[in-house]
Amino acid sequence: MLNLRAVLVVSCVGALAACGSAESAEPDLSHADIANVKNLRTDFPAPFKVTDIAPTAIDPRVLEPQKLPAQIKFEPADCGKFANQQVLPAGVKGNMAALTAEGEGNRFIVIAVETSEAVPVNGPPENCQKVGFAGPGVRGLIEVVDAPKIDGVATQGAHRVVQTTIGGKARTGELYNYVARFGSLMVIVTANPLVVPDKPVAAVDTKRAGELLSAGVAAVKA
Repeated sequence: MLNLRAVLVVSCVGALAACGSAESAEPDLSHADIANVKNLRTDFPAPFKVTDIAPTAIDPRVLEPQKLPAQIKFEPADCGKFANQQVLPAGVKGNMAALTAEGEGNRFIVIAVETSEAVPVNGPPENCQKVGFAGPGVRGLIEVVDAPKIDGVATQGAHRVVQTTIGGKARTGELYNYVARFGSLMVIVTANPLVVPDKPVAAVDTKRAGELLSAGVAAVKA
């Protein structure tokens, strides 16, 4: 569980995002079940390595955003709070279930969340659609990206690139984050490249990640 939790932490890197689609109607959630996220296993044939977590209480350490150093400066300067915005407001309770899949040079994480109350959608101002940041030993950007349009569901997408310098060597990390909100339910999909020794870093399969968001919503609603 701890090892999988360590993997899941990568998914929540701050939710700078704008609505990719707005809710057009109240979805039927009478049969919703976050445990159904495990059914996405069939989307990952061999040689993908797939692991899942049965429903458990929300671990706020998993869903809180990755902290950036206090000395970080943002451009535009007034976009810092959106770059560090939490996926879930502090104090929200509920349950979560998850699935991770690694293969073809990518890691995909799908998290289904059921909260005690509906979570509002807070997109950034128009001038915060792309935010650069820099500080001691770190720099990068967070930008809004297109998210799949799902009927009756509010969706968001974000892309983050972080470059750190350790021992004089630069290291770059990249992550795509997609969120779907419907009623008191959420589906979060993240995708990032795996670092495989002696192999070039693969491009992130954003098409598969978007399809997983739609599939995750359909599975939870079923």
